[in-house]
Amino acid sequence: MPHMTVDYSANLEERIDMHGLCKTLHAAMVRTGMFEVGGIRVRALRVDHYVVADDHPCNAYVHLSLRVGAGRSLEDRKAAGEIIYAAAVDYLAELFETPHFALSFVMDELDPTLNWKKNSMHARLRGA
Repeated sequence: MPHMTVDYSANLEERIDMHGLCKTLHAAMVRTGMFEVGGIRVRALRVDHYVVADDHPCNAYVHLSLRVGAGRSLEDRKAAGEIIYAAAVDYLAELFETPHFALSFVMDELDPTLNWKKNSMHARLRGA
């Protein structure tokens, strides 16, 4: 953990480099200093069927959903969220020059009792 899911309207496919956005978000998550690299996942999912706002065909969106493991303070999560959100806003800056774009971001903390995971990358990345 953390896992970032980027869902975006299909009409952005030709306008922004989604792999570049994923790499930008990954780098921002590392920069926070709050997450182990071995647990970070960033994935983008194109949404082909959507209606945004007034259903204008130029309307587009990116929604970021970050799920993190429990145990970090609200202040730390907020500080990390601000770093990640700022990176997204900067990367997507040209889309904000149009009157047809929306960006949203939510961070959810997972219940530790209902969170199972196994990861063989941690040992390699920790140098063990």
